[in-house]
Amino acid sequence: MKPTTFARFPSPLGELVLTASDTALTGVFFPVQSYRSPEEQSGWVEDDGRGPAGGLFARARRQLTEYFDRTRTTFDLPLDATGSPFERRVWDLLRTIPYGATTSYGELARRLGDPHATRAVGAANGKNPIPIIVPCHRVVGVRGELTGFGGGLDRKRWLLEHEGVLLRLGTT
Repeated sequence: MKPTTFARFPSPLGELVLTASDTALTGVFFPVQSYRSPEEQSGWVEDDGRGPAGGLFARARRQLTEYFDRTRTTFDLPLDATGSPFERRVWDLLRTIPYGATTSYGELARRLGDPHATRAVGAANGKNPIPIIVPCHRVVGVRGELTGFGGGLDRKRWLLEHEGVLLRLGTT
């Protein structure tokens, strides 16, 4: 089995760790997320920019920088998230939520054809391995409340404020 290649990306949300195969981005991890650091991951190798994933990491860094600079609202990167067929359907649906918009878990379940699958959609959303790029942060509770997010609710709020969905607290 080929080792996972990773690269670091400094962001306004803290240092992100990106993972990739030779052909696709496979993960985006926040600091203090429930994963071990790259140095602790067995078989993870840091990209030096010369390997097969070097160009992919460069594209991902450029697109994330543009997103954080508010000059990009969608991502155009090859993705390969590991998950069940249902999880992959949910993650594909997440990519249709426009920048600056939100939807609910129930609405996603309805769009998948099973309005009773709200909890399953929430669980799949929580397992999204490529946050920001696959915008799981745009899913909120039925009344608009902020609900769980792998990077923490403070980062979810920041992302939604960044996209103009929420007003920044304490501003006029």
